[in-house]
Amino acid sequence: MIDNAKFQQLKEAIIAGNIPQLALMMISLALDMRASDIHIEPEEKLIRIRYRIDGSLQKIVEYPPNIHPAVVSRVKIMSNLKIDEQRIPQDGRCQVTSKDNREMDLRVSTFPTVNGEKIVMRIQDKSRKIPDVTEIGLDGNNFKYLMEGLESPNGIILTSGPTGSGKTTTLYTCLNKINTEDVNILTIEDPVEIQMDGLSQSQVHHDIQYDFAMGMRAALRQDPDIIMVGEIRDHETVDIAIEASLTGHLVLSTIHTNSAVETLTRIENMDVPEFLVASTVEVIIAQRLVRKLCQSCKQPATVPVEPLLAAQIDKALAGGVEAKFPGLDKALLAGKAFFVAKGCDQCNNIGYFGRMAIYEVLRMNNEIRRLILDKAPSVQIEKAAIKLGMITLEQDGLVKCLKGITSLEEVYAVARKVEEYV
Repeated sequence: MIDNAKFQQLKEAIIAGNIPQLALMMISLALDMRASDIHIEPEEKLIRIRYRIDGSLQKIVEYPPNIHPAVVSRVKIMSNLKIDEQRIPQDGRCQVTSKDNREMDLRVSTFPTVNGEKIVMRIQDKSRKIPDVTEIGLDGNNFKYLMEGLESPNGIILTSGPTGSGKTTTLYTCLNKINTEDVNILTIEDPVEIQMDGLSQSQVHHDIQYDFAMGMRAALRQDPDIIMVGEIRDHETVDIAIEASLTGHLVLSTIHTNSAVETLTRIENMDVPEFLVASTVEVIIAQRLVRKLCQSCKQPATVPVEPLLAAQIDKALAGGVEAKFPGLDKALLAGKAFFVAKGCDQCNNIGYFGRMAIYEVLRMNNEIRRLILDKAPSVQIEKAAIKLGMITLEQDGLVKCLKGITSLEEVYAVARKVEEYV
């Protein structure tokens, strides 16, 4: 919900040309509205400010082009960038403190356009609480499989998904779960987003050739029990991760793939032999973020689901969902009642407030290992995994829809329709 007083102050600062006040209120309002990014975008006749809230961009206000150079200079001064360099992109950072004394890290990026410099500020709450593993939306077999993986003495746990899908939060949650006094945990990150007590966290610096691979090699000489590496993106990093898991360490990392099963293909495409994939990978998590329905204004859907989509939903919910979600209310499955976003003052008339993840967790077992060693296609591996209890992104999203947490539109915007359920 927009703070009308701050919004009015922002508009007054624009009218008065008070640039320091404009910058201050722009950031303060973004913090209050739970924005993850601030976009300052020059167009031909005006400059618009948009906030990314719960994954979607929302226009907040516009201002005239004549004050844009001063706004850009103000942001550059805050983030230690070169004021007189307007031809090339620049990256910087600064720290701000909110009214409730929360420390925020602003990562600032400038980008030259034909209408002037565009600025994007990513807001990272350094003091945000790391959620418990029971609070991030893992249900049924998803929760069971991840817990089994975290209890493994060695192996690789991977979380996959596009940029901004909550992978890092999931990794921090896992580390928080296994962070005890009797284990040595090292992380190699780019950048270190949240500082946690009990962890030795290191930030890579590409300009001096300190990358993930170098960090992993150094970590192995630090007597670790658990290593978290920010991302597996090349053959060298995955090789060291496999070496670490084979020598008795638990390795957690992220990787960019579209589904849990496709992660296996991605690793094999990095020239990793099938027998090493089968013997080291323990758990693969695929995840996406969906917006949560505003609990103040959500309402039951009155328009019937389109027939083709209804048939797909029936197929997904009939694909062993009851067994995969022990304790799920059978009346929810039978009723197939969904909810829609209406919009109210609490959610700024959008109908959604906050986000949560939907998950697909693949637990390695002997059947999956045999298929990997036999070089089976990913379609066959996925079919076997679903038969053995894997919950797909589609199924997890649909169950959250039935519980009134999110909407069908949100789920099918990020989760593919699985063609065949066993």
